[in-house]
Amino acid sequence: MRLAVYPGSFDPITVGHLDIIRRGARVFDKVVVAVLHNSKKHPLFSVKERTSMIREVTAEIHNVDVDSFEGLLIDYVHGRNASTVIRGLRAITDFEYELQFASMMKKLDPDVETLFMMTNNQYSFLSSGIVKEVAQYGGNIKDLVPPVVERALKEKYADR
Repeated sequence: MRLAVYPGSFDPITVGHLDIIRRGARVFDKVVVAVLHNSKKHPLFSVKERTSMIREVTAEIHNVDVDSFEGLLIDYVHGRNASTVIRGLRAITDFEYELQFASMMKKLDPDVETLFMMTNNQYSFLSSGIVKEVAQYGGNIKDLVPPVVERALKEKYADR
């Protein structure tokens, strides 16, 4: 079975992320969306909230699993017996970081491949950070995130 891991913070998941997930699910037998728990960062949504939203918006994609991890990605990839890591590229500005990331993954395990998927052009500007910023000030994010995420963002920022 060809298993790939799509790691990220997904704080929150956007339609750009969903585009990569759907396309990855067409290439691989199974895609694991792995939500990173990074104790050094202060995400808006908890890991539990993020995994729950991702499960809801990927429910119709039958070969997608949602999980979370902390620590080294390579250890998680080994634990899942995966052979590929999927990374999304939006623009040339992402490339330098992603090249360093892929090079380190290759150093840690030469048998694990990193697959870069270019995002759909209509999502090339989109990031979780920009979505949160627009949502924080009450801007329209309807076409940027799934409805469940839009509602969750409105609730988070209403509480602040």
